[in-house]
Amino acid sequence: MVRKISGCFTGGALGALVDSFNIWFLGKAGITAMLGIGLRPEFTPAWLYPRLVWGGIWALLLLLPVWEKRIILRGCAFSLVPSAVMLLAVFPGMGKGLFGLGFGILTPVLVVALNFIYGVIASFWLKWSR
Repeated sequence: MVRKISGCFTGGALGALVDSFNIWFLGKAGITAMLGIGLRPEFTPAWLYPRLVWGGIWALLLLLPVWEKRIILRGCAFSLVPSAVMLLAVFPGMGKGLFGLGFGILTPVLVVALNFIYGVIASFWLKWSR
């Protein structure tokens, strides 16, 4: 069980690292601005560290015995939980409105898409770590 927990957490942290790099790169390259999305984070330790920890924590959902043989579907499905929290709690708490629409109309699409990548990476890592 410790190996499963470790695999989940590590996969989630790795997925969060990729997710963080992706959103940083999209902002730095001007792609988010081109899409009308106001997300342009700075790639700093203070911004990255909580994302890695929360990525690992959210990936513990992969301990649930659901779709264990359907890795991509499983990763995408479980990534909807942190997406929902971000869109329904975090962004509104930041004053950016429900679904983070204060950042731009395509913000929910970007959040869900990047979290799908996070979930798939975490799910693959868990499978590879067994």
